[in-house]
Amino acid sequence: MRTFGSLLVRGLIIGLFAGLLAGTFAYVTGEPHVDAAIAIEEAGAAHTHDHGDGAEAAAEEEPLVSRDGQKAGLFLATTLYGIALGGIFAVAFTLLRRRLRTERDPYAALGLAAAGFVGIVLVPFLKYPPNPPAVGDPDTITRRTVTYLLTLVIGLLAVWAGVAASRWAARYGDVARLAGGVAAFLVTIVIAYQILPSINEVPGSFPATLLWQFRFASLGTQATLWLLLGFGYAAAVDHRLSRQKVVAA
Repeated sequence: MRTFGSLLVRGLIIGLFAGLLAGTFAYVTGEPHVDAAIAIEEAGAAHTHDHGDGAEAAAEEEPLVSRDGQKAGLFLATTLYGIALGGIFAVAFTLLRRRLRTERDPYAALGLAAAGFVGIVLVPFLKYPPNPPAVGDPDTITRRTVTYLLTLVIGLLAVWAGVAASRWAARYGDVARLAGGVAAFLVTIVIAYQILPSINEVPGSFPATLLWQFRFASLGTQATLWLLLGFGYAAAVDHRLSRQKVVAA
């Protein structure tokens, strides 16, 4: 019998490695776009200073953390995030395992990871995609943070609504089960997207290609994290792998 402690430790370890690999992905695919965005911002500031349009630009302070420090901190941030997410995932798996209608623990872990990625990452991304440096008004950061967190909660509620509708429609067959779940999920998201305010602070002069390259790199980092977390935890709770280890010993 596996205890909650063992499941939690497995989640933390898997989250650690998932966070490190996600940080590597972000460093390779995302940091070049961040450097390009910063270069655009600095070029704009230099242009403003040269034309004497603002004394504040001349007195602009150096960043508290250098770019090298930020790049090193990227791995620390993704690792800590992966560990925390791995622990939360283990807790959620323990609490929801009996409600997940599958006999196989690996399938349950993969399904939970897929639901988490859709609700926590994909739904907020489609409404409020991330922006690189030099994009966004500092005065609206609180508003953007609140709306993003609200969208995250709505994403989880949409996943729950889809699962509940799918189980209710299962009595009418597999097709109805799939259609009911998808319909409930989409209706919840569409209504929420219509109610939530639109926030678009990207200046027209900012390169669209660079913007979407950064956004897809950000989404890819999250996908890498959740993919490794799901498959890693699925392998960790697979009874067959545990039996093979016992036989080999």
